[in-house]
Amino acid sequence: MKDYSKLKSGSDVRGVALEGVLNEHVNLTDETVSDIAKAFVYYLNKKYNKSSFKIAVGHDSRLSHERIEAVTVNALKESGADVYRCHLSTTPAMFMTTKLCDFDAAIEITASHLPYNKNGLKFFVSSGGLEGFEIKEILNYAEQGLSISKKGSVNELDFMSMYSSHLVKMVREKTHEDKPLKGLKIIVDAGNGAGGFYQKSVLEVLGADTTGSQFLEPDGRFPNHIPNPENPEAIKSISDKVKEVKADFGIIFDTDVDRAGAVDDTGKEINRNRLIALISSILLEEKKNGIIVTDSLTSDGLREFIEKRGGIHHRFKRGYKNVIDESIRLNNEGKYSPLAIETSGHAALKENYFLDDGAYLITRILIKISELNKKGQKLSNLLDDLKEPLESVEIRMSFDKSIDFIEYGNNILLNLVEYAKKMSYNLTPNNYEGVRIDFDKENGDGWLLLRMSLHDPIMPLNIESNSPNGSKIIAKKLLEYLNNYDLLDKTNLINYIK
Repeated sequence: MKDYSKLKSGSDVRGVALEGVLNEHVNLTDETVSDIAKAFVYYLNKKYNKSSFKIAVGHDSRLSHERIEAVTVNALKESGADVYRCHLSTTPAMFMTTKLCDFDAAIEITASHLPYNKNGLKFFVSSGGLEGFEIKEILNYAEQGLSISKKGSVNELDFMSMYSSHLVKMVREKTHEDKPLKGLKIIVDAGNGAGGFYQKSVLEVLGADTTGSQFLEPDGRFPNHIPNPENPEAIKSISDKVKEVKADFGIIFDTDVDRAGAVDDTGKEINRNRLIALISSILLEEKKNGIIVTDSLTSDGLREFIEKRGGIHHRFKRGYKNVIDESIRLNNEGKYSPLAIETSGHAALKENYFLDDGAYLITRILIKISELNKKGQKLSNLLDDLKEPLESVEIRMSFDKSIDFIEYGNNILLNLVEYAKKMSYNLTPNNYEGVRIDFDKENGDGWLLLRMSLHDPIMPLNIESNSPNGSKIIAKKLLEYLNNYDLLDKTNLINYIK
């Protein structure tokens, strides 16, 4: 009996595609990929009650893409689909084939920022990316070998050119100029992923000087740095290059370009709270009273920033699908929510089908850069009044392997609420994930958030403080409580306090 359930990773399929890493053996085999691709068509047939589908297939720069693409395309064709091979593509672009080309579905072969030996499949229909329960359903069909036997076709499509033109058209329509970025030096760091297209097909077309852009060539070994806007080494790389070439703006994408980060003209990073503040400022300037949905890790300074601009900050759960679904829910209730965004860089705008698209996010920011440039202003001016914490730390604690970590962790959180009340700590109101506690100036001057990891047997702890050593004061207070739980490894927390 085949067991594909372990390949489910949130709302994606991910596995080991290449040998070469100790104790990690290939489980994304040709047979596995074929079964899953055929099961996807079977799922579409059940969902839409039709047997003919147009399906786009793209991939990022991973070393295993050629093998997996060939198997995927063949399996879809044998299931009766008309397949359109889009070759090197971004994940958001694959979704956009359902809008710009009216395709029924799309698959991106990617594992985002995971190591070189991993790969996976991400599925789209015209309403958006599939949910976790739908991936589970497809994997269940794959295990049973369920498929449709019918001959389809294979076609070639240069969709990235179409997608790039779509972004360029948006900027030109908003700015009423053919080359609104003329006179600006804007550089890209693609991390050898799929984002290199943005330099030539978007920025240069709009008039920008892109001299200094780096790591644009796709290379699945990722030889320069991890293509991840959250990675300190990656951010330092683009920051150093901005300062070296005196650029006005620096852009960094993850492997498949569903996330982005940036740095301003001084080389200061624009990610996490700063990125959320920036795009929130742009959207709220256009329409007030918008609800900005973020994950649970955002700072109090961000809330103040959003409220000052006439917005409402709705801090929700971790997980980009969680924040997107929450923003969609609010809109369906008649409450205007223009943005769902995680501190990781996943940003989905209502105006763009709630698609988390790093290239669209950056393009939206470029329109503002052009406007500010004509006034002699810089992008960083928009963030002048964003209050940022003096200290910020994340500490990860693991559970003893002998226990049911979910039950044990949930008990820790449940009892922490009662402990906080007993100690007269201030529980943050309207908290949707874990336990968040606010501390006044006498007791650490900040907050902590203790939660369960979305996928792993880990309990992450986030602390922010506005005072020197405030984070350690807060950490000590939590350690006093956690000392009651011997099956949670507190080594990292203890070492931080030391």
